Amino acid sequence: MTQDRAETPSPLAPLTEDWDRALCVVAHPDDLEFGAAAAVARWTGQGKQVVYCMVTSGEAGIDALPPEECGPLREAEQVEAARLVGVREVEFLRMPDGVLEYGVDLRRRIAHVVRRHRPDVVVTANHRETWGGRTRNQADHVAVGRAVLDAVGDAGNRWVHREQLVDGLAPWGGVREVWLFGSPEATHAVDTTGTLDAGVASLEAHRAYLDGLGWEGFDAGEFLEGISRPTGQRLGVAHAAAFEVVPTGWGE
Repeated sequence: MTQDRAETPSPLAPLTEDWDRALCVVAHPDDLEFGAAAAVARWTGQGKQVVYCMVTSGEAGIDALPPEECGPLREAEQVEAARLVGVREVEFLRMPDGVLEYGVDLRRRIAHVVRRHRPDVVVTANHRETWGGRTRNQADHVAVGRAVLDAVGDAGNRWVHREQLVDGLAPWGGVREVWLFGSPEATHAVDTTGTLDAGVASLEAHRAYLDGLGWEGFDAGEFLEGISRPTGQRLGVAHAAAFEVVPTGWGE
């Protein structure tokens, strides 16, 4: 009995949804579709504004395609994937795929995006070294997740990256929280029962990428349900997406 209790995952608290604007910043096309697109579909369905920013174009992601062909293809797939969950604005910073480095330059680029879009919440991927257990995280994910956390603070400080503050662009300290999907430290979740199908369609829009991975028999619906169903049990619903919540300490 004691052992069973110890192995039972802790309940997840519902994410707050009293906000209007979200900015999703990830390393590659497809990152959001593997963990957060169904949640995005829920939010856009509520009338919230969600913008996507891809730090790279994923041009190193398909072994059989050279980067100059792969990048435009993956950008097009990402734009379609975003459309399927109600996102109309997708930006690509076109930094080099596969070799991103955490540092001031990456923070600067992301802070500029935050200042332009002025979101209430920022969503990014797990920045920890693993997905939990022994499965290592990819280096670009780690670099971008760490940079997002710092760039949100940079964006609110007028004396950091101050060369950006021209033509009416102002500091933005209004980000309430950063939400990291795929984190082994998740404490919150959002009900995606009504939008899981949209999330599946969004992942399936990355057809060339999925085919290029060589995952024979990969089923997007089965994959996402395998994640969302146990997460939903922890939230008390059929399906859910989990997030680690990092308060920023800044308010409007």
